[in-house]
Amino acid sequence: MSEQAWAALSESERAFLINSYEIDILPGVWGDLEEPDQSLPVDQLAQILLGLVDRGWIEVRRVAPWISPAGQEGFQHGELVPRDQLQALLCDAANWEYPEDGNWIGALTLVETTEGRKITHLSPEERAE
Repeated sequence: MSEQAWAALSESERAFLINSYEIDILPGVWGDLEEPDQSLPVDQLAQILLGLVDRGWIEVRRVAPWISPAGQEGFQHGELVPRDQLQALLCDAANWEYPEDGNWIGALTLVETTEGRKITHLSPEERAE
């Protein structure tokens, strides 16, 4: 299914899915968007992303702090942002920019779901072909 489903996606949808399996913060999608899509207003991009959320392929979460077993500080995806809050958050242009202070804690991050992974990765049957 993944090859057919992937081929059926728009370039913008693919960019969001790439961003989700990279577990990047939302502004990272700019690097995956095709040049024409980079000029779309964030409210239009938000609608594309919300379509993927509604299909169950992507979750939008907040970045949370993480401490490795060796004591190194890092980041992980944290709490799920409720669907009823996403429209307003995704239409706020500030959420599409990297934090000026470099602190990603609390930033929106896209996380691939199990269903989304079926789209972005080949199934065992497809790998066997």
